[in-house]
Amino acid sequence: MEEAIEIGKRFLTDLLKAIGVSPSINGVLKEGNLYFELRGDKKGILIGKYGRTLDALQMLLNRMIQKEVKRPIRVILDVDEYRKRRTETLTKMAFRLGEKAKRSGKPLTIGPFSAHDRRVIHMALKEDPSLRTESIGEGDTKKITIIPKR
Repeated sequence: MEEAIEIGKRFLTDLLKAIGVSPSINGVLKEGNLYFELRGDKKGILIGKYGRTLDALQMLLNRMIQKEVKRPIRVILDVDEYRKRRTETLTKMAFRLGEKAKRSGKPLTIGPFSAHDRRVIHMALKEDPSLRTESIGEGDTKKITIIPKR
């Protein structure tokens, strides 16, 4: 696994240097996944709108590491705990909109969201027995419908 961490650090360093960003890179193995945390300035460039740039960097990093180590491994890339903050924001929003759907008694459609964001919302509302959620649409334009149970 140390090899995979070194490959990831080298790839990220070269890629980020090319776009003029030089954050500190920390890589650790946690729960069978490789976590890379970037810290430094120019966070907005690395995160992008709604984390889209971060998702793209994570996908590239994942492919690069898997190609080199020749086995599947899950790679998670984060910038100054953005993913944690985003999860908290989405969870609060899901609860708020779930209550709104229950009050109105009508389905509520929100989005579009990335696959990760949709999963956070589905998981947040999964425990509420008076609601169910569905993903609708195609690809990156998938939305979520929050449906109150009768």
